[in-house]
Amino acid sequence: METLCKIRDVYRAIAEFEVQFTQMYDLSLNEGMLLCTLLNTPKLTSSEIAEALGLSASNTSKVIRSVEGKKLITRLIGKEDKRQMRFSLTAEGKNRISDIKNATFELSGLLQQVVSLV
Repeated sequence: METLCKIRDVYRAIAEFEVQFTQMYDLSLNEGMLLCTLLNTPKLTSSEIAEALGLSASNTSKVIRSVEGKKLITRLIGKEDKRQMRFSLTAEGKNRISDIKNATFELSGLLQQVVSLV
């Protein structure tokens, strides 16, 4: 039971962080993680993004559409197979993730402990 309570506390700390993150950057955590993923590995397919983020195909599609609507990523159509879509950061997306990576965040004590372990 103690483990479950600790997980609940971590989840709450992450939820609080997401509220702050959304207010600052107009992005959910999943959207921010998508930008970070594309910065580290550009030109990914939807299934590669889903795997990297640990999301279902359906949730990944929603996150992609949202970030694409914010003009932070763009679709690249495959040269050999026009059905193959890859996603890449736009200049605005690169600027946004750069701002995020250079930011200093105030983390709750618990979340700071968790992040320090990684």
